[in-house]
Amino acid sequence: MGLQLLVSPGALVPRPETELLGKAALDVLSQLNLPVPRVVDMCCGAGNLACAIAHHAPTARVWASDLTDGCVEVARRNVIHLDMEERVTVLQGDLFSAFSGLELDGTIDVIVCNPPYISEKRLEGDRSHLVELEPREAFAAGPYGLSIHMRVLKEAPRYLRRGGILLFEVGLGQDRQVMSLLERSKAYESIRAVTNPAGEGRVVVGHTKAQA
Repeated sequence: MGLQLLVSPGALVPRPETELLGKAALDVLSQLNLPVPRVVDMCCGAGNLACAIAHHAPTARVWASDLTDGCVEVARRNVIHLDMEERVTVLQGDLFSAFSGLELDGTIDVIVCNPPYISEKRLEGDRSHLVELEPREAFAAGPYGLSIHMRVLKEAPRYLRRGGILLFEVGLGQDRQVMSLLERSKAYESIRAVTNPAGEGRVVVGHTKAQA
């Protein structure tokens, strides 16, 4: 998304689908038109989304998190490299536990999440090449490839303000499954998929309900 970023073997290499997620996030931020939007980048990897959002939405305040040492290290290096330390904070922890004690509950406008979304079976089979050069934890997501999506959509409403927006990157063919999970949770509305140029749904968007 127009930025020169550092990468390392400990973090997932950014891919075109993540650029689609970033553009979708910037679109919703533009529609919200807030003076100081508050954004969380969950499963931030190398920090590419957090930094891109901060670059293209220059008043945004961004909190990014990841579980692994390698991802957090390179994400922090990218924040320093781009001179964004005052607006982008990178934390380490298991999903939202990284934000413990920050009093972010009910204050976040947008959460973007590019979680692992490949099943363990496929990583042992036709997707085994992915883990030859990149960390396994960047891809593995339980027996169906949706374990992280399920945890995030359950916990996100605690942090999102009413009417806040959750955006997921999803694997090929997972868009309908993730939309169904959002619908069944009863916490989201205005659920939709964002398609790539091939017409494939690779980003799913849901709004927390404006009224309880």
